[in-house]
Amino acid sequence: MQNLDWLSLTKEEIIEPDLPICDPHHHLWDYETSRYLLDDILEDTASGHNIVSTVFMECGSEYRSEGKEAERPLGETEFVLDIAKTSAENSGSKICQGIVGYADLSQGRSVENILKALLEIAPDHFKGIRHATGWHETDDVRNSHTNPSKNLMSDPVFREGFEVLSGLGLSFDAWFYHEQIPEFIELAKAFPETAIVLDHFGGPLGIGPYADNLEAVFFKWQRLVEPLANLDNVYFKLGGLNMKINGFNWHHNDMPPTSDQLVDRTQRYYDHAITLFGCERCMFESNFPVDKDSVSYHVLWNAFKKMSHSYSSEMRADLFYGTAAKVYRLG
Repeated sequence: MQNLDWLSLTKEEIIEPDLPICDPHHHLWDYETSRYLLDDILEDTASGHNIVSTVFMECGSEYRSEGKEAERPLGETEFVLDIAKTSAENSGSKICQGIVGYADLSQGRSVENILKALLEIAPDHFKGIRHATGWHETDDVRNSHTNPSKNLMSDPVFREGFEVLSGLGLSFDAWFYHEQIPEFIELAKAFPETAIVLDHFGGPLGIGPYADNLEAVFFKWQRLVEPLANLDNVYFKLGGLNMKINGFNWHHNDMPPTSDQLVDRTQRYYDHAITLFGCERCMFESNFPVDKDSVSYHVLWNAFKKMSHSYSSEMRADLFYGTAAKVYRLG
């Protein structure tokens, strides 16, 4: 679990506390060594910013312990739906207004049965799936929790499953590492009718073979993402850069970062993405509690506000709320 005493060492006054925000990417889980549940997310979202809604992102939590293997991920959506209902009833908040679950697209077309079951469980909340495909050849970079094979996004059976999404009106969240961006581009080109959200900037790595090459990684990432600008079905999540795998090593410092330090080290990623995609295709995200290993919630959103202060009010409305509400169809 995160070092809350360490995080509390950096406190800031909230910038623009009335600006409406949808946090379109957070997790919930209850493991032996780590816990992040409703009270935890409420404590973070109540730290000063105007968080009006959130979207839960699958993380392999609370799967069913019995039944068919393909159906076990249904338990995660059931678990999150209960939390969403409890939040709405007890606090009036819209925590988990949207739910992005998991279904194994490697089942091919038969995944439609699982997707329909997810829609039946949470018809007002379920918005799409994420099937993480992060794979790397070295042991220094851990593969995604879904244990994907190499080049999974190019696999014909995976793509058969992917094809089902648009017919059900569901979106797809993509999570992988930056060397895999060319493969992702081909996937996005093949399914122009599916809304696809690229999580965490496409995973620029800063560990293992990349640990001493953050500059080279940025410039390579910069080139790799540029072809995505022409794919209107692809949206960009601006966040998730403070994970340990990104190599900024905030968690090794005596003090957690300030918003100014975050801006200084990472703003070039945000600027490049917004220049390519426009604010109407970009959304800020917290990626909590994963990024909570490095930064507190109120400091992170202060950084986002500082990075975007020069944009018009309409552009910022998209970045902080509008794009997420559009992509995830939040009422």
